[in-house]
Amino acid sequence: MSDEPRGAYAAVNGLDMYYEIHGTRQPLVVLHGAYMSTGLMGEIVSSFAEMRQVIAVDLQGHGRTADVDRPLSYEHMADDVAALLRHLEIEKADVFGYSMGGGVAIQVAIRHPEVVRKLVAASATFNSGGAHPEMFEMIETITPELFEGSPWKEDYDRVAPNPGDFPRLVEKLKHLDLTPQDWPPESIRGIPAPTMVVIGDSDATRPEHAVEMFRLLGGGVMGDLAGLPRARLAVLPGTSHLGMLERTDWLLPMIVEFLDAPMPETG
Repeated sequence: MSDEPRGAYAAVNGLDMYYEIHGTRQPLVVLHGAYMSTGLMGEIVSSFAEMRQVIAVDLQGHGRTADVDRPLSYEHMADDVAALLRHLEIEKADVFGYSMGGGVAIQVAIRHPEVVRKLVAASATFNSGGAHPEMFEMIETITPELFEGSPWKEDYDRVAPNPGDFPRLVEKLKHLDLTPQDWPPESIRGIPAPTMVVIGDSDATRPEHAVEMFRLLGGGVMGDLAGLPRARLAVLPGTSHLGMLERTDWLLPMIVEFLDAPMPETG
């Protein structure tokens, strides 16, 4: 495949889903955060594409993927990603997700484990207690007007098929974020893919929650005696939720080393 990026649409689950392919070699799906698109994941995509075949996706109602008449949910979006991989005839891929995209990535690994080789969940949670309470207080105050002049709104106005749908996107994302998230610990524990959990030390995700997820995935052991687990935990110093995307120089070598490491033996 050519190294030139390729943008296209796929008909999946009632969506006309936009995706781009960059680079070659082992496939890596990149899933953006709320109010974002593939374009706003630019440096993450271009850096990974130097070593991977990156499939960057615009999720429902975001970027170039028009919204449809269904709620936004992590489960629906995960099903869309799995359907896209089947459309592309990719049997198994690594999956990297940030923020909302991290939640989608976790659900892909739960609902469609057969398509996920390795998982990287950055700034993500599996229950509402995983986020700082003040985040939910902030979300309640969000209005479409709040985004005027922001990179998120400018990007949406530039690429969305229906720019007038932005208020509906805000409404749906607020509903998604304020609906209690309560994924059973057993679902996290049952993820078969080797998983790397990444947060900033000043993220929207609480450090205690990241450690809990890491432990559910088999981490938190004394590696010198028990051996290194299938899961990894990275806490980036001096890093906020939005600041995570500015840490490409830290993220790239850690994540690529994790993805390149041999798959653990299955018993």
